[in-house]
Amino acid sequence: MEVIIQPTADAAAELVTALIDQALRAKPDLVLGLATGRTMEAVYARLVRRHREQGLSFKRCRTFNLDEYVGLPVGDPASYRSYMNHNLFAHVDIPFAHTHLPDGMAADLAAACDEYERCISKCGGIDFQLLGIGNDGHIGFNEPLSALQSRTREKALTPATVKQNSPLFADPSRMPRRALTMGIGTILDARRCVMLVTGAGKASVLAQAVEGPITAMISASALQLHPHCTVVVDEAATADLKATDYYRWIFENEPEWAPFRAKPKN
Repeated sequence: MEVIIQPTADAAAELVTALIDQALRAKPDLVLGLATGRTMEAVYARLVRRHREQGLSFKRCRTFNLDEYVGLPVGDPASYRSYMNHNLFAHVDIPFAHTHLPDGMAADLAAACDEYERCISKCGGIDFQLLGIGNDGHIGFNEPLSALQSRTREKALTPATVKQNSPLFADPSRMPRRALTMGIGTILDARRCVMLVTGAGKASVLAQAVEGPITAMISASALQLHPHCTVVVDEAATADLKATDYYRWIFENEPEWAPFRAKPKN
């Protein structure tokens, strides 16, 4: 795991965008795992801008989102399908058939989860998985005590998650209490994981996830097991980290980060 510190939330989102851009240009048929939430909106806005202004193409890309609510029609403004259409899919050249989310309206939810896993496998697995982190350390909707080898499945949402997400609904009481989510094992199967974490409010849980023990209580801590995981953070989120000097040294000195470092002004 690498932790990369950027000065601001905007700079962190810009770096994550650049990493996705780099991956897409290197492999136009990239299988891209996507996340939702406020933190990701800055990334998707930048990807749309790069598509329009720099020719970044999604035409051959296939996408798989982490999760979707159970019982929420895809046309509902609060569904993650609506979120993705609004923030990314409707503004780039990706074919709609190449975009996938778990089917929270399926009559047989377990079968829908199994089919989602099969679909990922048929596409060759996820090349690049974008992640955020919940206030309690969850990735996707893998709530505390989620099995570290879990696959796509139905999960009951914790009161903390409901409290965090319900303001995104016009009527907060309408927020579903269950969701379908990629499992932690599914996420760890991705060839590369990039987690974006910004803001002082995430400082404590970030430190637990990247510097604490691997535990089912903080599902993001399982990313410590991944062979190619990058955590991009802003300064505000670093308050509780212990090894910040080393993390800064990595970004400033490792060759792989040279293309992303600011060029010195003449």
